[in-house]
Amino acid sequence: MKMETANQNTELNPEIKEEVLLKKDYWLGIIVGLLIGVMFMPVLKVIKPNLYFQLRFIIIPFFLIGTPLGLIVSHKISKLSKKLSVIWQLAKFVVTGIMNVLVDFGTLTIITILLRNYFHINSTDIILSLGITVTFYSLYKATSFTVSNINSYFWNKYWTFDKRGDNQSEFIQFFIVSIVGFIINVVVASFVFSGFQPFAGMNADQWGLIGAAAGSIAGLAWNFLGYKFIVFKK
Repeated sequence: MKMETANQNTELNPEIKEEVLLKKDYWLGIIVGLLIGVMFMPVLKVIKPNLYFQLRFIIIPFFLIGTPLGLIVSHKISKLSKKLSVIWQLAKFVVTGIMNVLVDFGTLTIITILLRNYFHINSTDIILSLGITVTFYSLYKATSFTVSNINSYFWNKYWTFDKRGDNQSEFIQFFIVSIVGFIINVVVASFVFSGFQPFAGMNADQWGLIGAAAGSIAGLAWNFLGYKFIVFKK
């Protein structure tokens, strides 16, 4: 009788483990949603001040609710077939990617505003001019990119790809893959922006966003493959 009970418990363990895992993912999804909402606010305030003041009270609640709900839907879809199992991992990667883009943009925006308002340093002020002009913007962007990549490393390692253990060369690999992804992003965005004419009455600014979207998709595709098969391979 005890043996039967033990066997039943063993059989239930995978289901219990999956339930606990999903609960953990749900709460992490809420945390990610909070970070996305918080970082999206200063970015939207700079890009569209009027829209920001209209939506400022619903931005964080929207992402707090929408992010875990999206993850739950993705998890349900991934369970329909073994061929769709990668959707769950891809969904977490996309959510993490959105968060990291906003951590990058948000950090850049916050640094720019704080240093301008409290230290009277503008992003266009020149730090160095020896053939190549380096402004404070370059310093801000390097800082925000570094913060974003450190954040991205831990979320992708312990959540998206669920890789345990410490590996000193892992972060270096991660950073190299991210740099290559950044280059792909810029090259594809520049190619779309310069190589094709705007259509549907788009102006240069709007077409630039189309190029940025194309670059982001290409960069994210490379990053997902690089992280999965190079950095966090099991």
